[in-house]
Amino acid sequence: MSQPASEHSRQPMRVAMIGYAFMGAAHSQAWRTAPRVFALPAAPEMAVLCGRTASAAAEAAARLGWAEWATDWRAVVTRDDIDVVDICTPGDSHAEIAIAALRAGKHVLCEKPLANTVAQAQEMTREAEAARAQGVRSAVGFNYRRAPALAQARQLAAGGRLGEIRHVRAQYLQDWIVDPEFPLVWRLRKDKAGSGALGDIGAHIIDLAQFVTGQRITGVSALMDTFVKKRPLPGASSGLAASGERNGGAGEVTVDDAALFLARTDGGALASFEATRFATGRKNAMRIEVNGSLGSLAFDFERMNELHVYDNTAPAADAGFRRVLVTEPEHPYVKNWWPPGHGLGYEHTFVHEVADFVRDIAAGHDPSPSFADGLGVQRVLEAVERSASDGSRWTPVTAG
Repeated sequence: MSQPASEHSRQPMRVAMIGYAFMGAAHSQAWRTAPRVFALPAAPEMAVLCGRTASAAAEAAARLGWAEWATDWRAVVTRDDIDVVDICTPGDSHAEIAIAALRAGKHVLCEKPLANTVAQAQEMTREAEAARAQGVRSAVGFNYRRAPALAQARQLAAGGRLGEIRHVRAQYLQDWIVDPEFPLVWRLRKDKAGSGALGDIGAHIIDLAQFVTGQRITGVSALMDTFVKKRPLPGASSGLAASGERNGGAGEVTVDDAALFLARTDGGALASFEATRFATGRKNAMRIEVNGSLGSLAFDFERMNELHVYDNTAPAADAGFRRVLVTEPEHPYVKNWWPPGHGLGYEHTFVHEVADFVRDIAAGHDPSPSFADGLGVQRVLEAVERSASDGSRWTPVTAG
C-alpha cells in the first residue's frame, strides 16, 4: 500500500460530522481509514461529532473516533476550527445544514439523496455555486460510484467500448421491511425521508445509470405502491390487545415500498428501473446492465469485485461475457489496497469517496458528484412520483 506523507507535513482538514447512525458509522470509518491508505495532500482530522442527545453523541464520538461531541450543529458549522461539514442526517435537514455550512465558508459533503424536494435541492445548488466562487466546495455522497468495478464500467463506456448505448437495466432490491411488524422508523415517513424505496435506494441506481453511461434521463413512466399501510410505532409492543388493537398504537406509512419505471435518456437509450424493499430474500442486490452496439457490461453488488463484459466485436467462436475480477492494480482505487484477488467491501466505497473529496478540496477542484448532479437525480425522483400519481403517464424530467 502507498503510504501518506507525515501528517505533520500536511495541512490539516478538520471535519465536523452531523449525525452518527448507519451513515455516520460508515463515514467515520472512511475518515479514519482514507489518510492511512491513500497519500492524501491534506490530513483529515475527526474534530467534532454532532447529535441531538448529549449522552448518545458522547458515546458515538468515543466509539467512532471523534475528538469532541456537540448537540448544536448551528454552533459547530460556524466554528473557526472546522473546515469540512459532513452531513449524515435524514433528508429533511440536509438543506438547512448544508446552506448554513456553505455560508459559513465550510466545504460540504452531504449524503444522498441531496434533499427531500426539488425546491430544496435547487436552493442547495444555488448556494453551492455561490460558495464555489469563494473557493468553497461541495459534493453529494453517491458512494457506489467509488466501487472499483463501477468506476471501471464508467471508463469502458466513456472510452467507447460499448459503442452506441441502447439499453440500461437497473435494480436495487432489499427486503428489510417485509415483516409488517417492523416499526415505523423515520425512513417510512415522508416528512423525514422525502420518499421510500424510490429516494432511499432508487436514487443510487438513477445516479449510477447516468454516471456509467454519461447520459441523462429525460422522461419516465412509473408505478409505485405501499404494501403495508400501517406499522407499529417505534418502541410499541407488537402484541394485540383483546380488542384487536395494537398495544402502543400504529402509524401510517407515508412513503412508497416499491417503485418501477421506464425511462429514456438523452442519448436515445431505453431504460428500466426497479427499487423495492419488499424483494423477499434480497438483502442488498443492486444491479445494472448496459447494452451497446459494440458490447455490454453487467454488475451485481452482491459480487462487487466482479464486472461482466461482453465484446461484440470478438469472433463468434469466442463470444461470451467475460468475468473480470476487478482487483488488479490497474483498476480504479485498487493499487492502494491488497494483492490481486483480495476483494474489497462496502466500506471501501466510502473510503474512496473521502479520498477523492480530500484530494479535490486540497487541489481547489470541484468534487464529483456535485450538488448539481444531486439536483439532477432529484428531478428524476420527482418525475417518477408525478408519473405514478398520474396513472403512469409519460412524464418529462424537468430540465436544469
